[in-house]
Amino acid sequence: MYDEILIATDGSDASAVAVEQGVTIAERFDARIHLLHVVDVRTEMAASGVGDVADDLTETLDTMASEALDTAESRADEADVPFERVTLEGYPHDAIADYAADHGVDLVVVGASGRSGVAEHLLGSTTERVARAVEASVLIARP
Repeated sequence: MYDEILIATDGSDASAVAVEQGVTIAERFDARIHLLHVVDVRTEMAASGVGDVADDLTETLDTMASEALDTAESRADEADVPFERVTLEGYPHDAIADYAADHGVDLVVVGASGRSGVAEHLLGSTTERVARAVEASVLIARP
């Protein structure tokens, strides 16, 4: 039923659940997974022009991406599931939707959003936007 599964990870507890569930599904269906981390350009733009702060932020974001993907890769290795590891820059929901469309993804697995408040209500979470934007099925993994 699933051949290509995209698992979006940002290193959060919610995305750790997505990794676990996505890898488990990949094992069952003998699918390949795409471990994807998107560096949100809005974060980088907010710090641009601040010199050393921008450089430090970029380094921190790169480290966070690497750590999130390392953790997800370890889980895929444990399960002996074939995977591709990808880091992109952009708006997370757009990058996830574009990647899924470009790579014939059958299932997108994302963690449930933990944010709340006015900004969340007005803007919507990345998880909600992904669910609306992708053509494939979406699994919102909850602990």
